[in-house]
Amino acid sequence: MDVSEHTLVPEHSLMDEDELETVLAEYDIKRTDLPKIKRADPALPDEAEVGNVVKIVRESRTADRAVVYRLVIE
Repeated sequence: MDVSEHTLVPEHSLMDEDELETVLAEYDIKRTDLPKIKRADPALPDEAEVGNVVKIVRESRTADRAVVYRLVIE
């Protein structure tokens, strides 16, 4: 079963470098300051590699949608 197709798994997408630089500048942080996600996580896109940043968009009762970012680690 492909877990990424399950209705309870939020959307995971790889960020391109331009989009990532904008987010890091907005929050005044470094890539390594982001929360981590393991490469083995079944919800990650197949093309995710160590060092990539994943954008996760979840539905939220209070904010309509919540966006979080995770650094892919080993």
